[in-house]
Amino acid sequence: MTYLSLAGLFLVPVLAVAALATWRRRLDARWWAATGITAVVLLVLTIVFDSLMIWADLFRFDDSQLVGVRLLLAPLEDLAWPLASALLMPALWELLRPRRAPDSTLPPDHADTSPPPPDRGAATAPPSEQRKGRP
Repeated sequence: MTYLSLAGLFLVPVLAVAALATWRRRLDARWWAATGITAVVLLVLTIVFDSLMIWADLFRFDDSQLVGVRLLLAPLEDLAWPLASALLMPALWELLRPRRAPDSTLPPDHADTSPPPPDRGAATAPPSEQRKGRP
């Protein structure tokens, strides 16, 4: 199995989950822009740090199993993992979070948790206790 086919085994299901999240949650361009920026940052960091680790001879790739395209010293196939994480984590977040009520203006985690206002007609302390401490 080549590194590219292994990467494909991971990326195809991730793309399916991202497509499902987009369809079910009606994700807009803003969500995709944030996810894209995250992916670019992760890809750049992967290229830089993988290249440093390859240069330091911390690990090696079997060149016969690679496509041959390298960015700095990092093989193209090694970019599948940050791409998968940049797509999968936000997509799962969207799919697993609770749905909002259609008429709700606040997300569920911002719901009002303050106690209800006191009932004006409720009984208060007995009059004898109310007079304690008063002259």
